[in-house]
Amino acid sequence: MQNLEPLTRRSETPGRKPDSQLTKRRSVGFEILRDPVWNNVRVDELTLKLVDTEVFQRLRYVRQLGWTYLVYPGATHSRFEHALGTHHLARRTLALLCESDESIAISEKDQAIVRSAALLHDVGHYPFSHALEEIGALHHEDVARPLVTDGNVAALLTEYIGEDAPAAVFDLIRGKSRSALQGLISGSLDLDKIEYLKRDAFMCGVPYGEIDVDRLTNSMVLVDDPIAGQRMLGVREKALSALESLLFAKYQMYRNVYWHHAVRSATAMYKRLVEDAVKDGIVDVKSLATFTDEGLMHRLESERPSSLLSALKERRLYKRAAEWPAAELDDEKLEWIATDRTRVARAESQLARQFGLGEGELLLDYPQKTQMLGLDIPVLRRTGEVERLTGEGWIGTINLPSLSEELYESARWLRVFTARRAPLDPSTIRSALERSL
Repeated sequence: MQNLEPLTRRSETPGRKPDSQLTKRRSVGFEILRDPVWNNVRVDELTLKLVDTEVFQRLRYVRQLGWTYLVYPGATHSRFEHALGTHHLARRTLALLCESDESIAISEKDQAIVRSAALLHDVGHYPFSHALEEIGALHHEDVARPLVTDGNVAALLTEYIGEDAPAAVFDLIRGKSRSALQGLISGSLDLDKIEYLKRDAFMCGVPYGEIDVDRLTNSMVLVDDPIAGQRMLGVREKALSALESLLFAKYQMYRNVYWHHAVRSATAMYKRLVEDAVKDGIVDVKSLATFTDEGLMHRLESERPSSLLSALKERRLYKRAAEWPAAELDDEKLEWIATDRTRVARAESQLARQFGLGEGELLLDYPQKTQMLGLDIPVLRRTGEVERLTGEGWIGTINLPSLSEELYESARWLRVFTARRAPLDPSTIRSALERSL
């Protein structure tokens, strides 16, 4: 799948021998699934068979937002429905792209590969979402490699699309494909981002994820990018206001939902719980991605019951003892708290002893840096020229640099959580952390 070759004319090649089940059917049957966000979701035979694999069915039992449901009770939706929603947006957007130029079509094979990548992009996720990646577990996209390129999933992709389909799908998932459609699966305006912001806001019952999805998807276009020197996904200039709204919806969701202090408390407790279990040999870090949410909790409860586990299950969350916004902190001195789990565990134990707390009763939390307002996408200007829009912005349109860093630092906080009240001195803690203890 190199640069969407072939981008074909709409005519058929006479006498061509079919090379997969995809080309054997000119009339494909569909099923309609009902979804609370997108209403009717159309799925074809290949999609239904992929959904019925064990790899995909596990996603029914992996919550999309991890421990967020302890704060927002409605946030019990799973990776399963998010993946179906992303597949739905891929199907819809591909149809719009095919309609945007009467002389060019995206081949059926390329469309099937993109739809499959959209469906399978989260199959490597750990229990309770991204939290375990923060303790050093393999990134979920790397976990997905054998799940997509081997076994039942690979067999179905090969049968219905072609022998090169499993590798092509995985390349799209990890963002390494040279396909012009890579941006639909991983990029500044990928469909995964649009879907999770819309669904997460809806399920949490908050108004922050309002995105003009129709405007964005109808404005997507394939352009010849002057910087990359290849054909790739871009947007028409008329969609810039909708794009700006998406970026700020993402900021609002991070500030109010994903990085809510109680969500981060539960996440810190969970990370320490699993980290200790791995260290004690209760679970193997390589096996973590095979568990469901409740499956992992049951394993820990049966093999290693603890007060930390009981507190998490009963929502006796650790409380904030001290906190500082990133804007007040020196990244060079404190960024290790987000990245070096060995040092963090050592610091937590030392501070707990210093303030008369037991092992595991004091936890540090500093969310890993994220490209919250990252932007890098070609824009088709009204003049017909293609220009790249990045985080540096354009005067008079999206000028993010003046705001993005301030917004990011206002959402990201370094926090100290404790299981019980103790006479902690925030200035002493901060000084000790800045000296790296």
